[in-house]
Amino acid sequence: MARRYDSSTTTFSPEGRLHQVEYAIEAINNAGTSVGILARDGVVMASERKVTSGLLAPARTSEKTYKLCPHATCTVAGLTADANILIDQARLRAGRYAYQYQEPIPIENLVEHVCNYKQAYTQYGGLRPFGVAFLFAGYDEQHGFQLYQSDPSGNYSGWKATVIGANNQAGKSLLKADYGKKSEGDDEMKTDDNDSSEEIEMPDVAEALRLAVKVLNKTMDGAVASADKLELFTMSLDDQGNCVHKILNAKEAEVVIKEVEAETATSGDT
Repeated sequence: MARRYDSSTTTFSPEGRLHQVEYAIEAINNAGTSVGILARDGVVMASERKVTSGLLAPARTSEKTYKLCPHATCTVAGLTADANILIDQARLRAGRYAYQYQEPIPIENLVEHVCNYKQAYTQYGGLRPFGVAFLFAGYDEQHGFQLYQSDPSGNYSGWKATVIGANNQAGKSLLKADYGKKSEGDDEMKTDDNDSSEEIEMPDVAEALRLAVKVLNKTMDGAVASADKLELFTMSLDDQGNCVHKILNAKEAEVVIKEVEAETATSGDT
């Protein structure tokens, strides 16, 4: 029955499903894993680097993390070529908003614009959904640091910690257990209007980095974590209140990995 309705993004199946959108989401589940974690003093994003061939020239810039504007960054999982189109749209929207209103664009406004663009590709004939998911990290004066996730359907949601890409369910299970201190009877990790700030004690950036590496260790299908297989990114504020975007170099990443290994060994001994 599904085969009769999966050739078009504009046709619902009798069960109310859009199969092409579901196929796009499934493609993302086979992409390299990305982790986003909201911290007290910033945002941490970590990504798995998949090297398909040793003959490839090393990339001069990051292929997973992209700066959208001075106060916003995204991490991608899925088809990079599709992501480039949406990243250009986000940068254009951020620049036009700053030019028109003479102030930085609110993070949710920027995320909503990109998601509306993605949603249009599920509603018009002759188009296919974008095969990419995003983690958006940003800061604005009204809401502080924020983390959002979006998928090919055009949906987006705010998170304290989440995972996209391969083995994301295993990563989310680890985050649910290890992120902050949850109150009894509260199994929800996702943010909503009913959450109180006392229920979960947010980690700082250093703790969030270690947790991100721990999640990637679990989702990388047995591969040993190393600086050349991981990309660690942090966003924080400097003394003047400006956003600082930083991708850790190999030496800094190796320090974090060794800290996680030592922590794991200690907990294993006990």
